[in-house]
Amino acid sequence: MNIILLGPPGAGKGTQAKRLVDERGMIQLSTGDMLREARTSGTEMGKKVAAVMDAGNLVTDEIVIGLIEERLEGDNGAGFIFDGFPRTLAQADALGELLAAHGAKLDHVIEMQVDDDALVARITGRFTCADCGEVYHDVTRPLPADGKCVNCGSTEMKRRADDNEESLKTRLMAYYKQTSPLIGYYYAKGNLKSVDGLASMDEVGASIAAILDQG
Repeated sequence: MNIILLGPPGAGKGTQAKRLVDERGMIQLSTGDMLREARTSGTEMGKKVAAVMDAGNLVTDEIVIGLIEERLEGDNGAGFIFDGFPRTLAQADALGELLAAHGAKLDHVIEMQVDDDALVARITGRFTCADCGEVYHDVTRPLPADGKCVNCGSTEMKRRADDNEESLKTRLMAYYKQTSPLIGYYYAKGNLKSVDGLASMDEVGASIAAILDQG
């Protein structure tokens, strides 16, 4: 089964993809991770990626599709999760053609719906333990009174530099300009399903599982 997780930054796509990897044996294809791996791989494609990134340029759709094709030719486990790709209508067309060429198809496109104001509040309030990565939030999950991580006991915490309101709104604008048209694109193809991206992690996971269990 091959799926796409769609949603703005902070909607929880990476978290849900990891759950599907752990629980169902699916393979997560995160373009960010793939580019970082390719850059240091020493392969011909990796050298192309390194040259583009080192020059400070954006990686072309052709290169990203090439990386995905390499992965499609290997073990597909219980299917692929496309996380962060496609981002544009042109990439969606290219992915459809690539899957068809490998005798595969998209089974589901799952949109993780969020309210922008609630998303901003969620992201700007979060921070993590610097030692173990446990996630906290200023309002919904503050540190205990002793200031220690409940998981490892560390008192060292950190926030992502781009987890601020200005940066997040810039990222959201880019998403709405480039990626949100995919919602209509996949709806027209009959692939689209939607879940409440602001529900608890377990509730979102259960909603996604229900969709996948339909086949």
